[in-house]
Amino acid sequence: MRSLPGDVVTVILSGSGEGVVSLEAKEALREELGLNKPLIKQYLTWAQSFLTGGFGGRSLENREPISSIIYRQAPVTLLLTFYSLVISICISTPLGVYSALRKGSITDIFTRLTSLIGLAFPNMWMALIIILLLLLLFGWSPPVIYSSPGSDIWLHVQIVILPALIIGWEQSSHMIRVVRSNMLDILGKEYIVTARSKGLTEISVIIRHAVPNVLIPTLTMTGLQAGSLITGVVVLETIFGLPGLGRGLIQAALVRDYPVIQTIVTVIIMISLFINLLVDILYKKADPRLYNLD
Repeated sequence: MRSLPGDVVTVILSGSGEGVVSLEAKEALREELGLNKPLIKQYLTWAQSFLTGGFGGRSLENREPISSIIYRQAPVTLLLTFYSLVISICISTPLGVYSALRKGSITDIFTRLTSLIGLAFPNMWMALIIILLLLLLFGWSPPVIYSSPGSDIWLHVQIVILPALIIGWEQSSHMIRVVRSNMLDILGKEYIVTARSKGLTEISVIIRHAVPNVLIPTLTMTGLQAGSLITGVVVLETIFGLPGLGRGLIQAALVRDYPVIQTIVTVIIMISLFINLLVDILYKKADPRLYNLD
């Protein structure tokens, strides 16, 4: 980023309407913003501010506290991530289980084909196609002004439903195949055969004995996909105009606002790590034997 042509000083002075800007003015602004210091010193200054709760100090572009930017944008990204994760799990688990139970059927083939399509097409391309089709066929496009769930729940749903479904479908395309594969393996286990021999109904065998054992690989896949999930959220926030961390990252990159870029990237990494931590905690709920050291 630092090696790319242009910098935030040029952006700020170009927007000031002063015409041709002198080198003295540029150097004075660089000194004011601390950009004339060595890179390692700039990084240490940012890191100290981040670790002490300042989230990296202030934006170079408009001097707004970065903490205010994060507090404003992070809830949007967290909500979209949560919606996408829930949709992904709700799609992949039942479809993967049902596809395994109907192995070789039309339903199984259709499910695998659908998941393959989800893997093949980037969510960015899929989002543009869906927006275009909705506009051409129904004359409807997603609202451009974001609304939080607390202010207008219906408008909020209209804004986030498409990106959440697109990301959820993409993520579930990976997990459907994992769930199906593990379900097929579990159905051949001895405890499933024993449960059936006891006279239990098929639905009882599936729900009580098979599905709980599928949750572990599903949770594992969720943790492994945390990075791609956040990446999808970042990309679609920009396409749908959602004021989240992804859009903020793109805007900061365009003006070379280095502290904001560093802070947003760090927060996104922390969200990914939190998802993996949550997955690790849920392991105990899904299978207490994993934590039984006795």
